[in-house]
Amino acid sequence: MLRVVNRVFLGLVGLVLLALGGSVLAVGLGAPAPSWWIHDSRHDVLLTNAERTRWRDDGWWWPSVIAVLAILTLLALWWLVAVLRRRRLAEVLVDTGDGEGALLRGRALENALTEQASRIDGVGRAHAHLTGRRSAPEAHVRLAVEPHVDPGTCLHDLTTGALTHARTSAGLASLPAEVRLREVKHRAERVS
Repeated sequence: MLRVVNRVFLGLVGLVLLALGGSVLAVGLGAPAPSWWIHDSRHDVLLTNAERTRWRDDGWWWPSVIAVLAILTLLALWWLVAVLRRRRLAEVLVDTGDGEGALLRGRALENALTEQASRIDGVGRAHAHLTGRRSAPEAHVRLAVEPHVDPGTCLHDLTTGALTHARTSAGLASLPAEVRLREVKHRAERVS
C-alpha cells in the first residue's frame, strides 16, 4: 500500500512541477501567455514587490507561514522515513530449548523457503520474504505456477511442505503466511 501511495504522490508532484516549470519556461521564451496565466509577458517578474510584502505587517502572516512550512517539513520527514524503513526481517529468534536463544539470519530462512517452494511440482518461480518481529515472523510467498496446476493442491503442498519445515526448523510456534499465486507467462504456441 505504501509503495502505491509513494508512486502516486511522486507522480502528482512531478506532473505539477513539470506543468508549472514548462509553462514558465514557455512564457519566458516568448510564447503567448494564456488569458488565465498570472503573468502577462516574458518581462514580467514572478513576484512583484507589492505581492511579496502584501501581508508582512499583518499579525497572522508569519505564524501561518511557519505553521505551513512546519507541516510540510513533518510530512516530508514522515515520507522519507517510510521510504527508507527496512521492510525485511533481518533475523529470527530461534528457541534452542536451553533458556537461551539463537539468531537465524532472515535471509537464510527466506532462501530456504524460496528453494523448497520452487521444488513444488508445477511451480515455475518462487519468492519469499519475512516481515514482522524477530520473535513472531510472518512469511510472504509469491508463486508463479504452471497453467495445468491446481491452485489448491499447490497451496496445500506449500503449507504442508516448505512452510511447515521452515516453522519447525526455526522452532516457531506459528508462521503466518500470505501466499500469492499467479500464472507463469509463456509465449503463444504455434499451431500448423
